[in-house]
Amino acid sequence: MNCLLSMAIVNVVRPQENGTPQVQAPSTNSWFSSKSAKKIQTPLTAVTSVIDGLKRLYIEKLKPLEVAYRFNDFASPLLTNSDFDAKPMVMLLGQYSTGKTTFIKHLLKSNFPGAHIGPEPTTDRFVVVMSGSDERTVPGNTIAVQADMPFNGLTTFGGAFLSKFECSQMPHPLLDHITFVDTPGVLSGEKQRTQRSYDFTGVTSWFAAKCDVILLLFDPHKLDISDEFKRVISSLRGNEDKIRVVLNKADQVDTQQLMRVYGALMWSLGKVLNTPEVMRVYIGSFNDKPVNESAVGPIGKELFEKEQEDLLADLKDIPKKACDRRVNEFVKRARAAKIHAYIIGQLKKEMPAMMGKAKAQQRLIDNLQDEFAKVQREYHLPAGDFPDVEHFKQVLAGYSIDKFE
Repeated sequence: MNCLLSMAIVNVVRPQENGTPQVQAPSTNSWFSSKSAKKIQTPLTAVTSVIDGLKRLYIEKLKPLEVAYRFNDFASPLLTNSDFDAKPMVMLLGQYSTGKTTFIKHLLKSNFPGAHIGPEPTTDRFVVVMSGSDERTVPGNTIAVQADMPFNGLTTFGGAFLSKFECSQMPHPLLDHITFVDTPGVLSGEKQRTQRSYDFTGVTSWFAAKCDVILLLFDPHKLDISDEFKRVISSLRGNEDKIRVVLNKADQVDTQQLMRVYGALMWSLGKVLNTPEVMRVYIGSFNDKPVNESAVGPIGKELFEKEQEDLLADLKDIPKKACDRRVNEFVKRARAAKIHAYIIGQLKKEMPAMMGKAKAQQRLIDNLQDEFAKVQREYHLPAGDFPDVEHFKQVLAGYSIDKFE
């Protein structure tokens, strides 16, 4: 892959009329301009060659292993070319009316097709906001079967989900670099009892694996983390490095209340995320209205502006880091597929040659934790890389271990 990268960099060096070589840097929109813009950027052809290299590695090396051991049923669906070519994605999660749709509208500085904003739960579906030649919305069933879109894997969640999924397309310079995923408000209180017709946490987990950044939005008046929100945050396991927490609408409370709200939010998050590290929380009011200075004062206004700059700087880095993220995700997937193959190989080895296969399979499923420990000791693998035991048991029960290679 290093060879591919160096070849691509050599290819983009073009001699000028006076004979001096000049590296062609990609022209990016002013939204992405920064102090470091004068530095020589990695040419787009180099990035493309790395993605092409990953595609070839996947098709030749990793995909045959995943197919042989049914990795797609145990972990995540098989990858397609569109998964590699997709633009970086940012997903917004939060309870209803925390300002998710308004946040996207604020970044785009315009409305997008299908956007509904209100104090009640208005966004009732997953909306992917992406670049397109004209303004239109595309239904979920249509977008999920398009080969050039990275949403083929969503067909596994069935028609009930696809009817609550749509794609909003519009021409916009920001959307040429980033795709946004707007989600329905996470339910709280009595509303949680009204079950959704599809696996909400499963869908958020699928998107979390594909996204580059996950924004968790909170409102100063909605700090309680409901059971459904707790399940959603738990489904982000393994993607903690992508999570950014945003305390939105912070100008609705005064400075003294904001201090208490921030402390309460950190306490709630500490109980749910189960990490010793403190999460980075961006505080601000991400909408088109001016900051309510009468509530927060001049110090609060300055704080919000700095926090907003920090968050925007974080988002601006996403396209630059997209190639690194692709390589990182590929390595994670390869490691998971290798461990999956070792586990299946170990289970297959424990199966009898002739009689009592059904009993042996049930015994292995019941003692799966011990089999995981054997694989870990034999191949010197880290315990943190192993899949969830209960989920693995559920999927394995539908297979005959003896039929695996």
